[in-house]
Amino acid sequence: MPQHRLARALLALPRAGKRLVALCVDIALCVLTVWLAFYLRLGEWLWPLGNSSSPQMLAMRPHYAVLASIALALPIFIRQGFYRAIFRYSGTAAVRAICVAMLLYGALFAPLILFVGLPGVPRTIGVIQPLTLFVAVALSRLLARYWLGGLYMKQSTRDALPKVLIYGAGDAGRQLAGALAYNIEMRVVGFLDDDANLHGHTLNHLPVHNPEHLPELVARLDIKAVLLALPRIDRARRNAILARMTDAHVAVRSLPALTALAQGKVNMADLHEPDIDDLLGRAPVAPDPQLLACNITGKAVLVTGAGGSIGSELCRQILALNPTTLLLLEQSEFALYRIHHALVEQYGEAIRVVPLLGSVCDAARLAEILRAFSPQTIYHAAAYKHVPLVEANPAEGLKNNAFGTLISAQAAKAHGVADFVLISTDKAVRPTNIMGASKRLAEMTLQALAARTEKGGTRFSMVRFGNVLGSSGSVVPRFRQQIRAGGPMTLTHPEITRYFMSIPEAAQLVIQAGAMASKGQGGDVFVLDMGEPVKILHLARRMVALSGLTVQDAEHPDGDIRIDITGLRPGEKLYEELLIGDNPEPTTHPRIMKARENFLPWPELETRLNTLQTALDANDYPRIRQLLAITGIRDPESATS
Repeated sequence: MPQHRLARALLALPRAGKRLVALCVDIALCVLTVWLAFYLRLGEWLWPLGNSSSPQMLAMRPHYAVLASIALALPIFIRQGFYRAIFRYSGTAAVRAICVAMLLYGALFAPLILFVGLPGVPRTIGVIQPLTLFVAVALSRLLARYWLGGLYMKQSTRDALPKVLIYGAGDAGRQLAGALAYNIEMRVVGFLDDDANLHGHTLNHLPVHNPEHLPELVARLDIKAVLLALPRIDRARRNAILARMTDAHVAVRSLPALTALAQGKVNMADLHEPDIDDLLGRAPVAPDPQLLACNITGKAVLVTGAGGSIGSELCRQILALNPTTLLLLEQSEFALYRIHHALVEQYGEAIRVVPLLGSVCDAARLAEILRAFSPQTIYHAAAYKHVPLVEANPAEGLKNNAFGTLISAQAAKAHGVADFVLISTDKAVRPTNIMGASKRLAEMTLQALAARTEKGGTRFSMVRFGNVLGSSGSVVPRFRQQIRAGGPMTLTHPEITRYFMSIPEAAQLVIQAGAMASKGQGGDVFVLDMGEPVKILHLARRMVALSGLTVQDAEHPDGDIRIDITGLRPGEKLYEELLIGDNPEPTTHPRIMKARENFLPWPELETRLNTLQTALDANDYPRIRQLLAITGIRDPESATS
């Protein structure tokens, strides 16, 4: 619209320019109101060239009145501050200020015309012109208020919004820019794109910049975030771009769902932080469809601990593989409600999903469930996994993790379940805490049961892997919360190192490893390839950088986020391992290995388990620790050396 373009041009003027425009408008109003006053007095327009045939009209000298009006009005207006803060005097609140100014003006202009007199100026002009000038000035300020004021406020508000750049000038980038054009939370000021042919050009009236210039753009334009609109690039390219963002110390947000873009419903909540996979810097391997479907498609499947981080992701992926029935066993009512509701919302009622409250330590409840639904595959994810909590409650940790696995496995064997897959952990390798020892004892139990199971019986297997990013016990959600709170971030040791994997990749690999076990006699210990271990301090620094902040340290004492070292927790060690022995065997999947590890025969293990149960019932911690020696448990001090 032309009037909007004119308004924006006026608002873009420097303050001195705006004052000059207002001054010129008031001069024009003085001229126009004198002309109007002459018309009201004479009943005929007095044309500047004097083309009237009336002698009376030819004798008029309006320019004397114009000069007098300008000479009196402008000093009064300046004195009253009309040009110091233009928009402050552009609303109805300015009427009183205008009234005061016009009273002063009228008190000078009227006597000048009425009593002193000017040649060719009727005396009544001294009364008419101040009244018309009052109306004209008041209307001009009100017009400015409604024409420029609203736009001025919008422009000022928009200028104050956080400035962002969109990385990617393709279809997704243009669509995102359009969706954010009127966003009240951020302001898009340009694009970044790797295509050199686009650099220096504009797209949707926004400039396209070279990504190499990002640090300079961040400093010059005060860029707060970069929005990634690159939905189709591979993981390696994405990691390279994120590394560049890290060096520029700018916050990074990823593109929302394309459906949200199409509907124009985009806000800051839709533009999420980089995926957890991006923090790992590695690409997952495409799953084998046959392995995924082997133990699930067309079968009834039970997941214990279905409301947990791994259990809930297993449920989602299992439903996508079309089982006949999915049984959700969970002892937490809220966790069970949440996962059941989420699955029904996502997949509808096409597949039977049965929520079951119960504990894996309740043999009667397990037998009841297995008799009623006859599942063919069980994924045993139920476990207490928080190291400090299990260390503080050793008896409960062992009952749930070790004996809960034994009870579940025996129930599966008694009711003819074809495959039983245990979700294990790297903390079971040479454990230094009760949680790790309980999981190693669970592994040994399944190994011993598998060794004495006849062909055609239940196949027991276990899948061992490290930490999963984004789980309830992961450092990533805690770090993100601490960053949002402004720090400090807490770390137990500057050298602590862990293996990490995303939850979806871990769940996929668990399903595929379980399918590999179904081709043998069972007892397999599968170990997932977690890639290179990650130093937690580096992970924390990367998360701070991708949030557009800096770490407060000796080199940057004015940094945004402080990292505090709190000391190792009870039972915690610096480095985790995935193998007890050094002889892993490859499998057909590049990310799944098979370990060959020693275990006790069932008769001997059963005796020790019975003794351990007695110690648990008596809550005899020294005796419990002594009996756990069969798992290879060590003191944390020896593990960190």
